[in-house]
Amino acid sequence: MQNMLNRTDVKDRIAALDDENKARALKRTKAVATGSLVLCVAIFLAARAFQPDYPALAYVAAFAEAAAIGGIADWYAVVALFRRPMGLPIPHTAIIPRNKDRIADNLGRFIEGNFLKEDVVRAKLKEVDFGRLVAEWLGERRHADDLAGFVTRMTPQALAALEHSNLRGFLGQRVIERLERIDIAPLAAELLSAVTAERRHQRLFDGLLKVMSGILNDEATLAVMRDKIRGELPTLANIFRADAYLLNKIVAAAGRLMEEAAGDADHPLRREFDEFALRFIEDLKTDPAYVARAERIKADLLARPELGRLADEIWKSLAAFLTEDAQAEDSIIRAHLASMFVEIGKRLADDEAIRADMNAGFVVALASFVEEQKAGVATFIADQVKAWDIMQTTRLIELNIGRDLQYIRFNGMIIGGIAGLLLHIGERAIFG
Repeated sequence: MQNMLNRTDVKDRIAALDDENKARALKRTKAVATGSLVLCVAIFLAARAFQPDYPALAYVAAFAEAAAIGGIADWYAVVALFRRPMGLPIPHTAIIPRNKDRIADNLGRFIEGNFLKEDVVRAKLKEVDFGRLVAEWLGERRHADDLAGFVTRMTPQALAALEHSNLRGFLGQRVIERLERIDIAPLAAELLSAVTAERRHQRLFDGLLKVMSGILNDEATLAVMRDKIRGELPTLANIFRADAYLLNKIVAAAGRLMEEAAGDADHPLRREFDEFALRFIEDLKTDPAYVARAERIKADLLARPELGRLADEIWKSLAAFLTEDAQAEDSIIRAHLASMFVEIGKRLADDEAIRADMNAGFVVALASFVEEQKAGVATFIADQVKAWDIMQTTRLIELNIGRDLQYIRFNGMIIGGIAGLLLHIGERAIFG
């Protein structure tokens, strides 16, 4: 901020010094023009005084007389633009002060009609490669860091605004509505089809085999199975411990079966599991009962309050993390954003098609904005000119174009002198 104030102060000093230089230059030019006018009058009087002795001085007198008249006339014209000559209330003088409001309105309309025309603005905007400017700006790390810092600083305010608004609830409701429109059964079928495409579902079968092996090796499970077998056998068979014999046979046979299935990728059990998976996928796609059951499961899941609490907790955790990270000196988000902005700048610099699209968008947006606001710009300019102090305005205009107007006085004296000399020569040629 201090640097900006210093730059502003320097600019003001430069502008004041420039005005002083212009004022001194204008004063010198006025003095020279007035001196030249006085000189013309002096030459005229001297030539008339010595003309009886030197008749040729009549030509000098004619030149000087006409030059003095032309200089006086142009002095009057220049002065009449800014003030009343010698303070006299002469009509059609002090033109700029008396017509300031009309000049302001005409200036505003002139700028609107000539500088802010849509085709002119579009043509000028098309000359600017906005995409390249954005790419170069983002490509500099310090600019990317500044932008990332700004976005990060705005994060807590944005989160607070969301907390105090209904936007979060609105977005949550929209998400629920979108989920309700999704046909879950076909989606699940597609996902399962992707899993079964390369028999990746067989990993699930391997897991089931391991679970079953663990069950067969669990003493508590075996005890339960033994009790079930004992309950089904006659009493005589239990006396001879047939239950233990049968259990061992069953466990051994099941173990061998699972070992065979685990070691054989084309085992009949695996093929049965493949067929089961394919039938289940097809049922999900076509069977109305499966579709209805899947929709009920989805509806029950979305209606559960735990889902809302889970979403709320996720939001709170995310907001807390973002707020804490945004306030940290070594913000992770800020670092990633800066790197992302730099990368965007580099990609944008290399991609002419994207830059062309960006430029077209900028042209349309800015041209439309100017077209909508140009009447306001014209009014603003007119109002600003009308609000200027009339003396200050007159002084400002005179400082900037006064020297050129003073040269009109020189031209008036020269042209007037030449015209007077030619008229005098013509008079002598005609009348002798």
